[in-house]
Amino acid sequence: MSLSPSIPTNHHLRPIERSLYSASLADFCAATDEYVLGTITKGSAFAIEMTQRDAWVGQMGVLRGALARWAGAFGSSGRVHFEFVVPRVGKRIDAVVVLGGVVLVIEFKVGAEAVFGSAVDQVWDYALDLKNFHETSHRVLIAPILVATEAKVGGAAASGVYAVATTVHDDNLLRPICVGSEELGDAIAAVMSFAEGDTTPIDAAAWERGRYSPTPTIIEAAMALYAGHGVADISRSDAGAINLTQTSEADTKIIREAKEKKVKAICFVTGVPGAGKTLVGLNVATSYMQDAQSSQLGQDAGEHAAKHGVFLSGNGPLVAILCEALARDKVRREAEAGRKFKKGQAKSEVKAFVQNVHHFRDECLADERPPIEHVVLFDEAQRAWNHEQTAGFMARKKGKPGFAFSEPHFLISCMDRHPDWAVVVCLVGGGQEINTGEAGIGEWVASIRRGFPDWHVHISPHLYDSEYQASEGLALLEQHAHVQRNPLLHLSVSMRSFRAEHVSAFVKSLLDLDRDAAIKHYASIREKYPIVLTRDLAKAKAWLRAQARGSERYGMVVSSQALRLKPHAIDVRVATDPVHWFLNDKDDTRSSYYLEDVATEFDVQGLELDWACVVWDGDFRHAGDGANRWEHCSFVGSKWHRINKAERQTYLKNAYRVLLTRARQGMVICVPEGDATDPTRDPAIYDGTYQYLRGLGLNVI
Repeated sequence: MSLSPSIPTNHHLRPIERSLYSASLADFCAATDEYVLGTITKGSAFAIEMTQRDAWVGQMGVLRGALARWAGAFGSSGRVHFEFVVPRVGKRIDAVVVLGGVVLVIEFKVGAEAVFGSAVDQVWDYALDLKNFHETSHRVLIAPILVATEAKVGGAAASGVYAVATTVHDDNLLRPICVGSEELGDAIAAVMSFAEGDTTPIDAAAWERGRYSPTPTIIEAAMALYAGHGVADISRSDAGAINLTQTSEADTKIIREAKEKKVKAICFVTGVPGAGKTLVGLNVATSYMQDAQSSQLGQDAGEHAAKHGVFLSGNGPLVAILCEALARDKVRREAEAGRKFKKGQAKSEVKAFVQNVHHFRDECLADERPPIEHVVLFDEAQRAWNHEQTAGFMARKKGKPGFAFSEPHFLISCMDRHPDWAVVVCLVGGGQEINTGEAGIGEWVASIRRGFPDWHVHISPHLYDSEYQASEGLALLEQHAHVQRNPLLHLSVSMRSFRAEHVSAFVKSLLDLDRDAAIKHYASIREKYPIVLTRDLAKAKAWLRAQARGSERYGMVVSSQALRLKPHAIDVRVATDPVHWFLNDKDDTRSSYYLEDVATEFDVQGLELDWACVVWDGDFRHAGDGANRWEHCSFVGSKWHRINKAERQTYLKNAYRVLLTRARQGMVICVPEGDATDPTRDPAIYDGTYQYLRGLGLNVI
């Protein structure tokens, strides 16, 4: 998008208003530059600089010349869009043209003499966005074209031949075509020739009305919410997914009623992995951040404080990544608006509503006054520490021996300091405890019953499910005075994978050794969500690179106990910086794209990749030999040792649950062959796992 601005904050578009200019091909070819420019300018929420006007005029001329030959055949049925909105990534495509049975996604780099990889990724990302999230684009042929206006790309114009090619996905999305201005017409002709006879003419009006159902990553979602968009703008709304807006509104209603009635309340939001619990928490937190900012304009300090809300997480990598991503995006948006904004200042603003829960805890230890926030949202609340872990930490690190509370009890007590009202929202994942000392959700419930009888409790009915391990604590609530069950507090469908929502069900049955259920679940997802199996890490890496298009992020993930992957250049004892791994570009050796550094369950919990390689070591191995059981092992010194403690076995199983549910679009599982000359990597350690996975029907590469 050569010089085009981002979508303005709080800009809501009706389905038929996705571009600043839209006209039939005939009308566009007949229109003057002044008319088209005036329409675009009228629809823009920003002041238009002269450089932008010149860029648009240049694009119009190039595009009009390239499309002129098609005006006779498609003048009334073809459609031209300028500045076409891409809601998920908060950008606009320079031009989208519906021509016959083809959608052309055209991005201009005005004045550019060369084509760079990032620009190719950009136009590919735009085309992928339409293919994946715009319902009337799912099955049509989409051709991304990058125009470097001053370039002579490849000299292909002389022969009239252009590299029109599909990808391994075979989903009607072509590889990007890179051309100069003079070559655009011939490139479009090559695409039309490629499509001739194999495509059905597109009803341009029906295509434009197609519903847009984005599924952003948590990083994309956080950036959009922080920029002022609502959860409804960036989440799916199809009938197959629980409406995230309803859950956000249920939380907001509880908060509003607590404030009005001056009571204290805690609510528990449950959901399957990837269902959007973090997204709900960020949405509520950002809404209170925006309210607080608005209150500074005319309300007193007390009311200002009452509107504060904060998103808290004990997941250090998640907090670090979100803070860095939001700060980078804030600086970028300010720069696009012509303002300088320091990254340090941006980080300070971000930390006002996204914080590490342990920092919040430490502030409350140092200051016994009520915290400024009346609303706190605890992400992954099941990971809060039990009393033993908390007391040990307080004695060792804070000089407070004999600390009497678990982390849930102390955090609730901090909010209980408010004399009027307060709300705690616990975002709960089931079967995701991966650290020693994590209390699980039962301790939150027990703490309420034990120490806070006046608090109102709102629970998802699914909190009673076995994976939340809260049944003992919930039994105590039967005698609690204020308990309400609310089905809107549960998110039952994974949103992480927009291709197949039920990946988590497959992973659960796989880990539970329920072969029949795993085979059934895999059969239901395999067409949309590829999972392949290999014993060759080089093949796994090649598969990842072949699957990813544009800037789709891929990387290798392994268990933190995978200590015998060193012969494959994977050493989990070498720390990976999750900020660089998740946020940096393809040319950075520290990024996930390089497939050199690996991330563990601690680095990736709560985050996601588009494509993942799970490298499976001998720490969690299938017994094989007809025995349908897992063996849990820890590598200490120079050999493997069996793990017999049930709690540690659960953590190890949950680690693989996290690893196997990180990918949005597909994954490759690599089970090494081992080495008969190395007893710590005996093939027998790995063969049982490989045969078990292969027996579930996974394709072998």
